[in-house]
Amino acid sequence: MEYRTVGKSGLLVSNLCLGTMTFGKATSEEESISMIHRFLDYGGNFIDTADVYVEGASEEIVGKAIQDRRSEVVLATKVRMKVGPHPNDVGYSRKRIMEGVEQSLRRLKTDYIDLYQLHVWDHLTPIEETLRTLDDLIASGKVRYIGCSNFLAWQLMKSLSISEFRGYARFISIQPQYSLVSREMDREVLSLCLEENVGVLPWAPLGGGFLSGKYKSVAEPSFGRFSQGLTGEYEWKNKALDKNFNIVAKVEEIAQEIDKTPAQVSLNWLLCKEGITSPIFGARTLEQFEENMGSIGWHLSAEHIQALDEVSALPVEYPNRFIEKFRRSI
Repeated sequence: MEYRTVGKSGLLVSNLCLGTMTFGKATSEEESISMIHRFLDYGGNFIDTADVYVEGASEEIVGKAIQDRRSEVVLATKVRMKVGPHPNDVGYSRKRIMEGVEQSLRRLKTDYIDLYQLHVWDHLTPIEETLRTLDDLIASGKVRYIGCSNFLAWQLMKSLSISEFRGYARFISIQPQYSLVSREMDREVLSLCLEENVGVLPWAPLGGGFLSGKYKSVAEPSFGRFSQGLTGEYEWKNKALDKNFNIVAKVEEIAQEIDKTPAQVSLNWLLCKEGITSPIFGARTLEQFEENMGSIGWHLSAEHIQALDEVSALPVEYPNRFIEKFRRSI
């Protein structure tokens, strides 16, 4: 296992992060705890959850699993989504965050959270109020570092600027969806993170399982996450594109050449990419977990990386197309 600093901090995390969104639902508590312990035994130290995952059950399971190994773990959770019936049970008001962190601490059986993250932008609460509250949580010792997730480039830059101007703690990381079949962050967010030294923690690094190679045609599958009638990022029509099947074909071709699985090749591509700190992988079973762990300890060749870059690249768009035309160098 390799370790990398997260953004503009001295915090060291393993180059894979264990995601726990399925814990307590698709993955039993017993198997979830076993998976966490195996991850720690591999040398992994970075675990990500959220207060909304399985209505808090994920945090509870993580808390049980790490209570005797807390000092080994960089523990990350998130706040923002609706967790109750009342109007203040959602968002980033000072009230919501202060109550949310106490609820997460109780479920996680700990007195501090290493990385507390905003789950998605809140258009209602002024970001100044939110950042001041997060800064107070760091001063209190209940939170060590802060990050964000699913922010647009301007939202991240506005947050960083306010933190600098007001003297508040700043985000050290962002969690975007990013994979070979979801490279929208290449437009602006990743270059911003490189410029401002913000760690990037991609979620859905296997495209929700699409890059595992088990989906072979545009027909809606009868198995897996894409068969569950989900909308948005896990709606089948958003993944079953000709370009994405071409990407999977290239992944499978490379996997066969180097005796790896498609999932391992897809994760390793991310591990080799500049600016990526720690992809967050999930696993429903211990078998899937072991397969994903096989993505570390080796590196794709430059030729294979280039081939995957080319087949998955976004179209060159304005203003990047215009800017590149006039790029200056010494």
